[in-house]
Amino acid sequence: MARLAQTAGLTDIQREILSTVRDFVDKEIIPVATGLEHRDEYPQQIVDGLKELGLFGLMIPEEYGGLGESLLTYALCVEEIARGWMSVSGIINTHFIVAYMLKQHGTQEQKEYFLPRMAAGEVRGAFSMSEPALGSDVSAITSKAVKDGDEYVLNGQKMWLTNGGTSTLVAVLVKSDEGHPEGTAPHKSMTTFLVEKEPGFGEVRPGLTIPGKIDKMGYKGVDTTELIMDGLRIPANRVLGGTTGRGFYQMMDGVEVGRVNVAARGCGVAQRAFELGVSYAQQRHTFGKQIAQHQAIQFKLAEMATKVEAAHAMMVNAARKKDSGERNDLEAGMAKYLASEYCKEVVEDAFRIHGGYGFSKEYEIERLYREAPMLLIGEGTAEIQKMIIGRRLLEEYRLQG
Repeated sequence: MARLAQTAGLTDIQREILSTVRDFVDKEIIPVATGLEHRDEYPQQIVDGLKELGLFGLMIPEEYGGLGESLLTYALCVEEIARGWMSVSGIINTHFIVAYMLKQHGTQEQKEYFLPRMAAGEVRGAFSMSEPALGSDVSAITSKAVKDGDEYVLNGQKMWLTNGGTSTLVAVLVKSDEGHPEGTAPHKSMTTFLVEKEPGFGEVRPGLTIPGKIDKMGYKGVDTTELIMDGLRIPANRVLGGTTGRGFYQMMDGVEVGRVNVAARGCGVAQRAFELGVSYAQQRHTFGKQIAQHQAIQFKLAEMATKVEAAHAMMVNAARKKDSGERNDLEAGMAKYLASEYCKEVVEDAFRIHGGYGFSKEYEIERLYREAPMLLIGEGTAEIQKMIIGRRLLEEYRLQG
């Protein structure tokens, strides 16, 4: 029987990459993921293995030392990695978004300086938009950059920074009034700065503090932090693209591919939940037979598998649309919304199939049950996705006259 969520039309190279990643997940991630997660331990050995596989440079062009692969290839790799442990996919996702933003929007000097080291995994990326009081309202950003000679001075507090401690390069979105008179639309007065720092916690460079890890319900192992700027001085050549006022568009471009990534994570977690559910249903016996032989359980398995297939198909479609060079915010929003909601439902059904044992930390499904909710809010909540989808639909179906 064919495994769920197969992808038609892949090249031999894509199939080889995915096979390699899947083997790595089965041998190096799944056996240790639950133990590392329960200890909230950073998976350094797994990360080192991903570096050896070249995954940190998967979408970085070959001229900069990467593999030059497509968003589809990357998304399918993320799906496999999330199937093993979602936190690991988060470690490479923020790195990938920064590399993508550099590739698309960076100056030639910025590309030549950062991308080869990012491809090798020597420089590790993170990006920072959110702040403590703004949630999804990016226009309400209060962090600010003020020009001072050949430098900018940054002040403000950022929130929910994935890889905040382990990263060495952070793309930070702040307001910058230089050249943008008062009354300018908020999204036209934002700038992305490329902030280099030392890994770790505390003051990681003068004026920049990473206070420590935020304690979370799930999504453990990967460090999620705040970022505090107090008189942080950044040279003007570290403005992404070299021109202020373009940060909002650069970040939204990055988030657009990030939503494909979150959809892929949802697909991977849902696949693993289905695998655990269908396996346990054939091991557990009640009333003289496997619970898989009970119609109620078969109905659950049928619904779970259908949701896995549907989410995967939408994720693949969104990735291929972006790879074609077309606008994909509608498809990415739909894929992220559906995959995260279906992931939650598939995980819960697998949890129910496990019965009381699903509540035990000895069973993997307990970890998945705590991880799935993060996908409902990461890269924009379901409500934000529906706003994006609704607005785009009205653009496409606007009445004439």
